[in-house]
Amino acid sequence: MTLSTSIAGLEIDDSIQLEQQGSILTVWLNRPESRNAMSLKMVTAIQQVFSQIADDVSIRAVIFRGQGGHFCAGGDIKDMAGLRVEVANSGSLQAYVDFNRRFGAMIEQVDQAAQIVVAVLEGAVLGGGFGLACVSDIAISRDTAQFGLPETGLGILPAQIAPFVVKRIGLTQARRLALLGLRFDGKTALDLGVVHQVASNETELEQQLEQTIQQIKRAAPLASRATKALLHRTLNEPLDQLLDDAAQQFADAVAGAEGQEGTMAFIQKRNPSWFD
Repeated sequence: MTLSTSIAGLEIDDSIQLEQQGSILTVWLNRPESRNAMSLKMVTAIQQVFSQIADDVSIRAVIFRGQGGHFCAGGDIKDMAGLRVEVANSGSLQAYVDFNRRFGAMIEQVDQAAQIVVAVLEGAVLGGGFGLACVSDIAISRDTAQFGLPETGLGILPAQIAPFVVKRIGLTQARRLALLGLRFDGKTALDLGVVHQVASNETELEQQLEQTIQQIKRAAPLASRATKALLHRTLNEPLDQLLDDAAQQFADAVAGAEGQEGTMAFIQKRNPSWFD
């Protein structure tokens, strides 16, 4: 496994590490001493990566993982403590507002990314880590992972996470989890719809991830991007308008290079050219 802190010439903070294998980019959260608590530097580094690859069709999936046996234990309390001085000196709460909103912008950027986003969840999946899991397209968890929204127990709100948790599991369950600050394991996360698969050991976890990667490679890159964008639009646009536009996209896809190659590959009983 070769890890780096650069991609396409972009140097990033070492709070994350990158591993690229062909069309698959793995983003390792790299603060194991704090269970990968999400600092402002980590938030910025993730944003830089997703901005850099936004139009890069050669990268078809981004996998989030955590170093040291944990995914992410939430926001970095040390960052919050550091802001107290700035707030005290300025007499304004704007530093807190900007800090919190920056995290929401990162979560939204990951949510809207054209690439397929996979979260591999182990150990602590709390607060901001929980929010990041909720914007993944595919979430694979160890049965022993510990999920939760502990914010209210700290006297704060899951302010930027809440909308994405509600989208993931619905308002009824989100209320219970957020208001009670409940902790639960991977099996319960599966029942709630937070994750899609649960592994009982490390070997099974890696097998499930590899199977997911192979399925991603079977999907045509442009069709995959267009499908993800279409699914996002279903939550916000009038149905007639959406279906009219989807019909045009379908026609374009059928007549396009991917549609023709996919059809021929099916007829000839072979893998399509994009399956690498």
